[in-house]
Amino acid sequence: MTADIADDLVTRLGRAGVGDVLTDAAHRSAYASDASLYRVVPKAIVRPRSEEEVAATLEVCRTLGVPITARGAGTSVAGNAIGRGVVLDFSRYLDKVLAVDPGTRTARVQAGAVHATLQAAARPHALRFGPDPSTHTRCTIGGMIGNNSCGARTLGYGRTSDNVVGLDALTIDGERLSTGRDERGRPALEGAKAIADTLQAVVQGNLAVARTEFATFPRQVSGYAIEHLLPERGFDLTGLLVGSEGTLAVVTEATVRLVADPAHRLLVVLGYPDFGSAGDAVPAILGFTPTACEGIDSRLVEVVRTRRGADAVPPLPGGASWLFVEIAGDDLGECRDRARRLAAGAGAVDALVVEDTAQAAPLWRIREDGVGLAGRAPSGLPAHAGWEDAAVPPARIGDYLRDFDVLVERHGLTAMPYGHLADGCIHVRLDFPLDRPGGPGKFRAFLEDAADLVVGYGGSLSGEHGDGRARSELLPRMYSAEAMGLFRAVKHAFDPGNLLNPGVLVDPDPVDADVRVAAARPVKQKLAFGYHSDHGDFNQAVHRCTGVGKCRADTTALGGVMCPSFLATRTEKDSTRGRARVLQEMLDGDLAPDWRAPAIHDALDLCLSCKGCASDCPTGIDMAAYKAEVLHQSYKGRVRPRSHYSLGRLPMWSRLASRLPRLANALTTAPGLRNLALFTAGVDSRRSIPAFARQTFRRWYRGRAFEGKPVLLFVDSFTDHFAPDIAKAAVEVLTAAGYAPELTSESTCCGLTWISTGQLDAAKRILGSTVAKLTDAVERGVPIVGLEPSCTGVLRSDLVELLDTDAARAVSAATVTVAELLARTPGWTPPSLEGVRVVAQPHCHHHAVMGWEADAKLLKATGATVTRLGGCCGLAGNFGVERGHYEVSVQVAEQQLLPALDKAEPGDVFLADGFSCRTQAADLADKPGKHLVELLADALRKG
Repeated sequence: MTADIADDLVTRLGRAGVGDVLTDAAHRSAYASDASLYRVVPKAIVRPRSEEEVAATLEVCRTLGVPITARGAGTSVAGNAIGRGVVLDFSRYLDKVLAVDPGTRTARVQAGAVHATLQAAARPHALRFGPDPSTHTRCTIGGMIGNNSCGARTLGYGRTSDNVVGLDALTIDGERLSTGRDERGRPALEGAKAIADTLQAVVQGNLAVARTEFATFPRQVSGYAIEHLLPERGFDLTGLLVGSEGTLAVVTEATVRLVADPAHRLLVVLGYPDFGSAGDAVPAILGFTPTACEGIDSRLVEVVRTRRGADAVPPLPGGASWLFVEIAGDDLGECRDRARRLAAGAGAVDALVVEDTAQAAPLWRIREDGVGLAGRAPSGLPAHAGWEDAAVPPARIGDYLRDFDVLVERHGLTAMPYGHLADGCIHVRLDFPLDRPGGPGKFRAFLEDAADLVVGYGGSLSGEHGDGRARSELLPRMYSAEAMGLFRAVKHAFDPGNLLNPGVLVDPDPVDADVRVAAARPVKQKLAFGYHSDHGDFNQAVHRCTGVGKCRADTTALGGVMCPSFLATRTEKDSTRGRARVLQEMLDGDLAPDWRAPAIHDALDLCLSCKGCASDCPTGIDMAAYKAEVLHQSYKGRVRPRSHYSLGRLPMWSRLASRLPRLANALTTAPGLRNLALFTAGVDSRRSIPAFARQTFRRWYRGRAFEGKPVLLFVDSFTDHFAPDIAKAAVEVLTAAGYAPELTSESTCCGLTWISTGQLDAAKRILGSTVAKLTDAVERGVPIVGLEPSCTGVLRSDLVELLDTDAARAVSAATVTVAELLARTPGWTPPSLEGVRVVAQPHCHHHAVMGWEADAKLLKATGATVTRLGGCCGLAGNFGVERGHYEVSVQVAEQQLLPALDKAEPGDVFLADGFSCRTQAADLADKPGKHLVELLADALRKG
């Protein structure tokens, strides 16, 4: 497509009344991939606000010959949701649940409605939408319809195609068609009569093929679902459109079937010696009518333990592979009996029956996060999609798994298979050498051999994700020439110009074309961070993102943090995935050619550097580190933004101000000088300037000595200069616990503000000095106790990434939080906080790096009533005070923090260890916050 046509496209879309059209490099980079390994850059992204805007977009694109790809959450693993023309993103505006009818057990939804939103709307009626893919927190119903998604409970509820009653869609010609059922339950169609007539004629001439090659087993998802057009099925166009991957029409609304949740769900975990043996047990298990039967093996379990610690994996039955079988029903006694008989009769070496849903949740979570956790192969190399959901008849799954392992080994690859074993569907990612010479060729060779293997078992290339760009070229290996001709005829009836999602299913692009990783260029600049988990390779680091899109989900109610900026703007480039895609464009493409490219800085501008993704993203993306690296590379040896000199060097200015704190406070609060100071510093004028303490903690501490076991108190710049009472309270708590707090003889700094503003050479010098000052304590075996979570997080994480020395690793290993120290203190019991109501805002870095579990356990032991907030406070160090960020900072605070403070009752304690969190609450809600040590010290005084 030429530049003239692209310009004409945007102009015509505007004239047609299409209001939200994105053509900048950052957005085009963000939408160039989905959850697949392909990169196809669109000319424009349209986020329609109505069906009329969808129709207008189709008309403009049809006139200009511009391809159109419909997209939901962009979690398509096979490259189904990317295209070279216009990408229609339904998730921004057309995302409503329009109606829930408990009488008919149906719901009417727009295509961009998120699965979890539909479930929330149905829950008050004791109903739910049956299919539940692992991406249920962010995938859209339109996307599920496009791929015919399934999920873990297909055994109980069927595929998406089994749960869609009717569709509203637009053809490429702009004609509206509506499918559904008449009063007698027969398939009905309004509109598109010419298309329907053509399809009936096509199928009538190919009845033998339609009856023998399709619907041979439930998970046969590859190709078009021709069986629904058979006369004995009533010519059901709904069934054809579900799973057509946006190649036939653009779905705008759907009526879906809802089901009642059973009263009881029991989990039976069965252990087997290997994955093939687990597969062999499937036929016997199906005799117990489970609603789900999921398989994992030790390869995936070890990844969970490595990534999240040994405690992340609950005790499992004996064996090296496990089946998670759900038994559900309304009669608890019957469910228990069925579960007992299943545990005894499934040929397992060991079994565990779990009735408590809270106990079952972490077990299911291992499987649910599998798609992200499997982003690294057992080899330690990146693992890629491409052959991730093949399916075979369930009775043959055991033999297929054994042969598949042989195939993987023969190709010199490693993998961690998992998936819906009782459906015969296996998910897997493999360490294809895409970044090496000949890599795409080896990728193709494996796909061809894998296709032949699955076809030999009577299986389907895809069992739920669709064929997309990854498998469409391979369809002739599965279907006859007559069936392939039938596909072409169906496509031509709907879309003769091949404008709807071209390159998929019919006239497909090659499977090894447009592979993103294969085009990646090496990073030649010397990097500041070590990227040790990625072998020092920034390319591998940013390509960790597999596109599963968990960063688009709102997990704050569950204590999650990622991704606060996306939740505020709901714009793809402001998600962790979007930013990763733009960074990948710097390495793979041409829209963001270097570190200083505007697209790079546009995408990273609203990143709060909260580090939420470092813990919450299944693949371990650390966007805060990547942003710091980008700023470092971009401004090294150049003039920086004003805030880098002010906020980025705040500890230095604080030390100066501490010499004359009263004068400093007077100058920063005088009306004229205050505004001038804020402007000069690059700070938003609506922000307050925290008051400097009249006496720093270090000055207060001079001459004091304590009896007990020594601990070194790491006194950060924020605590020392702005909140010394926190450090005093820490001394009180630690001495009461039998410790003798010490300080280093000279001030220490973690360099956090230099890190967050990308002044990494300076940060390394500062950290080098700090490590030298802390080494004596480390060598004496003295714990280092951090008070400010962000600074403690630097010592635990960024320190080693920046310095990579044995001394740095020793300091990191010796650093603990107060709660962690007290938890391991023999004989210590917390003071009582019975009757105290606490609203707790864990600092993002605390959540991401150290974890807040020790604090939660300590507070529970005190007897306090704790409401734990998820999400970010929105200030996030320098982010929320910088000019241009205030509005987003407030929007982030409105997600959890401000509503919780508004609902707080008189006397409730706002607990916030982070200086940023306390500052944000004081600024926006006039609510003072307490540090954990202050809360404990208050209780000690009262007790």
